[in-house]
Amino acid sequence: MNTQKIIKELQAQHPGKKVILDPPDNPTEIICEIEPTAVHPERSVALAIVGTSKPHYHKKSTEIYEAIKGILTVYIEGKKHVLHEGEKITIEPHVIHYVEGDEAWFLIYSSPGWTFEDHIVVEEKYNFE
Repeated sequence: MNTQKIIKELQAQHPGKKVILDPPDNPTEIICEIEPTAVHPERSVALAIVGTSKPHYHKKSTEIYEAIKGILTVYIEGKKHVLHEGEKITIEPHVIHYVEGDEAWFLIYSSPGWTFEDHIVVEEKYNFE
């Protein structure tokens, strides 16, 4: 992933917004908090760019992923979903999921807003096909 190019583009599109690299040293996921939970706890909006994310679930949050650039593959509890630009998918609480893409850009709408405490990483990737 071309991290520096992506960060520059995010900073130009969303000046002053927090950009998170995961993992920090060699990111496979870059997240820009557009409307952070701290501003309105009932919801949040983030823009994510991925190669791959870690499998995880949320105890409380429902998420909607909307592909905005590239092709986003979303793996949800044993099923593969391929999203093209403009397509959306909803992920309910307690549902294990992760995403893959070739620098795929997507919006994440969370309700209630995303928090670290609600983001539970699962150690192993299942063979979701």
